Amino acid sequence: MHNSRRNPGIFLFIMCCIVIFVTSCSSVDNRSASAQPGLSIAIGGTLYTFHGHHNGMTAVAWSPDGKYIASASFDKTVQVWNALTGHVYSVYRGHSNWVTAVAWSPDGKYIASAGFDKTVQIWEALTGRHILTYYGHSDVVTDVKWSPNGIYLASSSYDKTVRIWNIGNNATTTTDLVYRGHSDWVMTAEWSPDGTLLASSGLDKSILVWNAFTGKTLVRYRGHNGNVTGAMWSPDGNLIASVSVDKSVQMWNAFTGKTIWISCCRFDWINGITWSPNGNYVATADTNKTVQIWDASTGYPMNTYLGHHREVVAVSWSPNGKYIVSGDDDGIVQVWRSLL
Repeated sequence: MHNSRRNPGIFLFIMCCIVIFVTSCSSVDNRSASAQPGLSIAIGGTLYTFHGHHNGMTAVAWSPDGKYIASASFDKTVQVWNALTGHVYSVYRGHSNWVTAVAWSPDGKYIASAGFDKTVQIWEALTGRHILTYYGHSDVVTDVKWSPNGIYLASSSYDKTVRIWNIGNNATTTTDLVYRGHSDWVMTAEWSPDGTLLASSGLDKSILVWNAFTGKTLVRYRGHNGNVTGAMWSPDGNLIASVSVDKSVQMWNAFTGKTIWISCCRFDWINGITWSPNGNYVATADTNKTVQIWDASTGYPMNTYLGHHREVVAVSWSPNGKYIVSGDDDGIVQVWRSLL
């Protein structure tokens, strides 16, 4: 989700050696996709296209074991499907308005989702059985993430807060902590790999790193000059990669806030970001209908995926690093081969 309009861009410099892989996508029906699990696919090649949703996408997420994908949409549903075939296992219809976020529990049994109905909901991943609904935010909930130990949920909102929920106590209206460090809508909330810190980003053009249990702000990163649409920890927990409507990808030290590199050679704003599991690359979802893969150590572009025909709004790397799933604002989800 974002709140700004795109502006014409002027290249600050020309990055060289962009390798573009143009691939064709196979058509499938609206409930499943056909693919051969052992199929060898070229880098950037589309495995299949998923047509299960009937409105624009908002979020995609792989299960921890890489067997399933969960996708959220403006059609008010979350769908769980086989990551290799597109076969649908469950369709969750518990939200009364657009769904903005989806996250798997670390054990892969449950999913948390959130949306415009101001709620966070937990349900069984493969059956869609509702378990709990959390109330507390006074405006749209933009993101939800499980802590690495599976005990807590963090949710961000247009109400300018991030809330920490204790899953174990079954209290659906009270939170362990309410973080109020942002001055505008909070768009994302991400746990550090060790589960002690959170990084939250928002329309105040900042990313804040803070203690998940005390709420103390440790780092305030202000490298972007536009609304921040995503920020994600590196797998080793030392770096944060962030993206913005200012058309930049920025890499910085999570503990000092020192900028490592900025890539500003962008056609349009960037909607989301994901790390490769080995920490060597990041992939970004762009409004110019592409997914870009970048070298995480240098910021150089490595590959451009051109399979979408509309603005790409969500992207996620598979746990084994072999595939990427991306969704666009036309409700199309594509699974394709990464460069790993």
